[in-house]
Amino acid sequence: MKQETTELRNSYIFLFWIPLASTWFMMGVEGPFLNAIIARLGDPKYNLAAYGVAYSLAILVEAPVIMLLSASTALVKDAHSYRKLFRFTFVLNVFVTIVMLLLAIPSLFSFIGEGLIGLPHKVSTLTHMCMVFLIPWPAAIGLRRFYQGILIINKRTRRVAYGTIIRLIAMSSTAALLFTLSSLPGAWVGAIALSMGVCVECIACRIMVHAILRQIQGQTESNTQPLTYKKIIKFYTPLAMTSFLSLGAHPIVTFFVGQSRMALESLAVLPVVSSFTFLFKSFGLSYQEVVIALAGDRYQQYRPIKRFALILGAILTVIYCGFVLTPLMSIWYGSVSGLTEELIRLAVPATLILISVPLWEVWLSVQRGSLVIGHKTTPVTIATVIELCGIIIILVLGVKVFDLIGAIAGVSALIIGRSCAIFYLFFPMNAVLSKLKSSPKI
Repeated sequence: MKQETTELRNSYIFLFWIPLASTWFMMGVEGPFLNAIIARLGDPKYNLAAYGVAYSLAILVEAPVIMLLSASTALVKDAHSYRKLFRFTFVLNVFVTIVMLLLAIPSLFSFIGEGLIGLPHKVSTLTHMCMVFLIPWPAAIGLRRFYQGILIINKRTRRVAYGTIIRLIAMSSTAALLFTLSSLPGAWVGAIALSMGVCVECIACRIMVHAILRQIQGQTESNTQPLTYKKIIKFYTPLAMTSFLSLGAHPIVTFFVGQSRMALESLAVLPVVSSFTFLFKSFGLSYQEVVIALAGDRYQQYRPIKRFALILGAILTVIYCGFVLTPLMSIWYGSVSGLTEELIRLAVPATLILISVPLWEVWLSVQRGSLVIGHKTTPVTIATVIELCGIIIILVLGVKVFDLIGAIAGVSALIIGRSCAIFYLFFPMNAVLSKLKSSPKI
């Protein structure tokens, strides 16, 4: 009977995880697809670099809205809370759009791109127009995630996956049409397709959530204390800070790589390497919701959750090694991603350095999820600060002291910074999980 229960539990974990993982994985597909399109258009080295820089900057601007999914999932209970959080979302979206508009000012972007990052003039010009095309991107993501949270709390998680499918169709169709019918630079094609996909997905989510919103707006105020802007800010600020610090690693790496040896080649390679590794990271990123939802408020199911995570991380690592340690990696970067031989020779060792990413990402989700259950979110923010500091220190040493190739210094900084964060979280997570000792049934 005990074995039967364990098998049921493991199968339930798998079935719960699969829809979330498929959504993240589909999101991860768009990166390699767009990189492959850009690599097959004119001046791939310059355009891949420009697209990678623009994406890094845009994702940093996006940081304040990324946690709106968690906020709407947790806070939208009735018509009053919906209206309050919707207005809060609107203000955040206006803020990020203003920032994008500022970055679209030619003189300001020239100062950032050429003066601070050190981009060649041609790359800076391409990147600037990418930022113009990406102006609606952060706000569309913010509104989309707000609606996705409402879908999740109302048990309509399949519609979240449907939205991702619609996004991929819109993005790939736009990229394919521009690839075939226009003479636009590849970086611009990627930026336009990315914006189009997210905007269409946002509209689709709004349509799919329409009936639920009508029900919510017809509900009377719940028995809980009314939601105020002060409560929203108190709840949301730590989440936004964690997101901002985490996403801030991308432009920091871009800044240092832009001043490194083989800067242009490194800037061209990094988005391709990041897109490949994100395919594996997506499975780990999706596991955090599994931990929060299934481990139990007293961690009753922590051990099977942990066991499944370790199995998942091991399987993902084996598959990753199957690519990176065999000719499949060169085939992927050459035939699929469309990189030149010169860039492949740089991309392969950079990808090899990130070999622990699949396991690390799954385990980080276990750590973060466990701390969220215990309402101990401050260590998560501290860990992100430690990770960011580690990244900066390794980049300074790698680029300024040891004169490493930019791509090698960048990926080394990312993996060492992440390792430092995981090591730190070992201690607060163990403190939270001390409840296990007083719970013999766990």
